[in-house]
Amino acid sequence: MSLFLFLLLVALVLGVIGFAAHGLFYLLIIGCLVLLADLAYAGMRFRRGGRKHRMAR
Repeated sequence: MSLFLFLLLVALVLGVIGFAAHGLFYLLIIGCLVLLADLAYAGMRFRRGGRKHRMAR
């Protein structure tokens, strides 16, 4: 879960910098690609999340 949140934060920061700074549009594109990869990762992780059981203490 922490990897998901970290990648979401990276995508947001790259998107804001790419949008705000003149000539750094490629950062906005990279931020969008990171966001899409992050959503795909989260979708795969949550889809198979029911199989993993933790031991009760």
